[in-house]
Amino acid sequence: QSIADLAGLSVAELAAFLDKLKRSAREQAIADDLLKEIGGRLQFLERVGLAYLSLDRAAPTLSGGETQRLRLAAQLGSNLRGVCYVLDEPTIGLHPRDNRLLLDALSELGQGRNTLVVVEHDEETIRRADHVLDLGPGAGTRGGHVVAAGTMAEILRSPDSVTGRCLREPMQHPATPRRPVIRRGANATPMLELAGVTLHNLRKVDVELPLGRLIALTGVSGSGKSTLALDVLRPELERAVARPAKSKKLQFCTGLAGSDNIERVLEVDQTPIGKTPRSCPATYVGFWDAIRRVFAGTTEAGIRGYTASRFSFNTSGGRCPACEGQGLRTVEMNFLPDVKVLCDVCKGQRFDAETLSIRWRERSIGDVLAMNVDDAVEFFRSHASICHALELLQEVGLGYLTLGQQSPTLSGGEAQRIKLVTELARIRPIPGAPAGKGSFYILDEPTVGLHMADVERLITVLHRLADAGNTVLVVEHNLDVIAEADWIIDLGPEAGPDGGRIVAAGSPAAVTGHKTSRTGAELARHREHRHDA
Repeated sequence: QSIADLAGLSVAELAAFLDKLKRSAREQAIADDLLKEIGGRLQFLERVGLAYLSLDRAAPTLSGGETQRLRLAAQLGSNLRGVCYVLDEPTIGLHPRDNRLLLDALSELGQGRNTLVVVEHDEETIRRADHVLDLGPGAGTRGGHVVAAGTMAEILRSPDSVTGRCLREPMQHPATPRRPVIRRGANATPMLELAGVTLHNLRKVDVELPLGRLIALTGVSGSGKSTLALDVLRPELERAVARPAKSKKLQFCTGLAGSDNIERVLEVDQTPIGKTPRSCPATYVGFWDAIRRVFAGTTEAGIRGYTASRFSFNTSGGRCPACEGQGLRTVEMNFLPDVKVLCDVCKGQRFDAETLSIRWRERSIGDVLAMNVDDAVEFFRSHASICHALELLQEVGLGYLTLGQQSPTLSGGEAQRIKLVTELARIRPIPGAPAGKGSFYILDEPTVGLHMADVERLITVLHRLADAGNTVLVVEHNLDVIAEADWIIDLGPEAGPDGGRIVAAGSPAAVTGHKTSRTGAELARHREHRHDA
């Protein structure tokens, strides 16, 4: 075997190859220590669930969860003592089964007189911790306090801990009645069908997705979920919807049927909603134009001849000339990175003095930008279009954000929920809308960075999108989201070359009882734990 041949093997294959090597006494003396070291490192990779990775796999193709576990395997192999490790959400991208492998590896790392500080939302990780620090009570300016600290039992007893409440009173499923999927007959559910999907570890896979439903795409890490949803389904569906007449030109599958029931395809991810300080929730969701019209309609604005454009911080005329409506000024530091400081002219209010002198209900346009969503709901109660959008932000747990909060300061989870609110504000979902007509939303692990209480709110939003006749496909490991789905497509049974097949497809109840489904087994454990709680 050449070195290239060996590098092309998976971790498990290389370990098996080295175990079978027959060596002479001379070769044994030369290679013994080296092979022990190599074998030990391969063992660490297998222990964190990465036995399927080939050694020459390009680093950019690894998922976040795989990268984090690789780093962890390296630390396990270093055999250090007295080290403080800080891990930020190490369970991101991990199937619950792989999650347990990770937790076992962390426990082993902690036994070597090491300290592990883990920032985490995962329930099982929290329950296995020796000491828990719970911050809150709310988010943003309403948080920052230690509301509970101690053992799991102490957190559960704390009346101020939202985490304790979620662990004491876990979500029961289904939270809302499921939308049934009817396979045959006059009232059969419309289906989107992909035939012969072939890419990476997917080999001639046929997929059926019921339209107008909440669908969970599941499977162990590396089983092909993101490949199917983002690399095959999204581009093929986008081409079919944009150019129906040319939809036969398929790249990664041999057939696509049912796309005529879909109006548009949208991936709702956690990328920032804007890159400049001028972008903010009010402008992205779209109710800022209505707020500007409110101020333009005041008596004082009419006397001065101010139109709605006067109250825009994106165009000259009413915005602060010093910071050009950003509220911040950039100070160049020559050889050091630039520093942003509060504008000393408008004090961060973005507008000039004349514009700020216009008042509606004793508040200026700058005061409104500084309001948080919860306060703004009451302030704009008489304006239905503005209030509707603000209430949606409130419902998804973003009541603490200010209307003018700069987009670059938002977390990925906050940005994603703002995008979902924008969609809800656009469609005004109507219960009982005809199934299969509407948009096709794709979300890749939307629960990343979300607390258990926020996951409950996210599930409510996903249900509202599906209730309006839209199709929501969620690539997810979170068992609460999976248990709420109308339909589950489980890939596997394992990762890499041992995955890429549909193991089970059906309702959560059907998948839970499936013998070879890894997700089904975890759903069964999850259900038993919920009943015990």
